[in-house]
Amino acid sequence: MQILVANIPVEVVKKNIKNLHLSVLPPDGKVRVSAPETLSDDAIAMFVRTKIGWIRKQQEKFELQPRQSERQYVSGETLYVWGRQYFLRVEYSYKGNSLVLSGDNAILTVRKESTAKQRESFVNEWYRTLLKAEVEKYLPKWERITGLQCSSWQSKYMTTKWGTCNTTTGKIWLNLQLAKKPIECLEYVILHELVHLRVRNHGPEFVAEMNRYMQNWREIRNQLNESKLDYLEPME
Repeated sequence: MQILVANIPVEVVKKNIKNLHLSVLPPDGKVRVSAPETLSDDAIAMFVRTKIGWIRKQQEKFELQPRQSERQYVSGETLYVWGRQYFLRVEYSYKGNSLVLSGDNAILTVRKESTAKQRESFVNEWYRTLLKAEVEKYLPKWERITGLQCSSWQSKYMTTKWGTCNTTTGKIWLNLQLAKKPIECLEYVILHELVHLRVRNHGPEFVAEMNRYMQNWREIRNQLNESKLDYLEPME
C-alpha cells in the first residue's frame, strides 16, 4: 500500500508488530513505513509528517552520493573486487568467457559479438562465485562466535539492501554487490543478519549485540553506505 505525505510517496507495510518503523532506503531514497496492522492510515500519515525534515535530509544524502556510470563492459572501465579497483581490459576469443585479475587489470575474455548485457551477466556470475567462496568461510566463523545459525543462505542482486533475512525460516539473503566491497563489509552484513535471527528490530538490544561481537560495526556500516552505488536508471 502507498500513501502520499507532503508530496512524498510512502510505502506502508502492515505487520504484526507493536511500533512504527520508518526507513529511507538506498539507492534512491524510497520511503517505507512498517506499521502495526491495527493502526489507521491517518495515524501513519501523521507520524510521517513529524519526520519530513529527517526524510528529506536522508534523501538528499542519496542524491549527492556518487554512482558508478552505466557499464558497457569495454576496455578502460573499472571493476571493483573486494574493495580494490581494477581496470577492465577486454579481449576476444571463441573458446569461452573468462575473467582474470592480473596486477591492476581485470582481463575479460568474451566473444567479439557479445552484447553489454551478456557481458554483465557473465561478470555477475563471476562475482557470485567469489562471494560464495568467502561466505562459506565467514558465515561459519560468525555462527561459531554468536552461537546463531541460519538454515541456508543465497545471494541475489539487490538495490535497496545489503542483506536481509527471514526470521521464520532462518534463511539469509546477501547482496551480490558485496563482492565489490572490502571483505569487512561482507563480515558486517553476515553478522547483522545473524543477529536479526535473535533480535528482529534495530533497537537497543540489537545495538548491544552488535557492540558485543563487532565493536567497529558502525564505522564499517558507514563505509558501506557511503561507497559508490551501481548505475541507477533515472526515474521518469
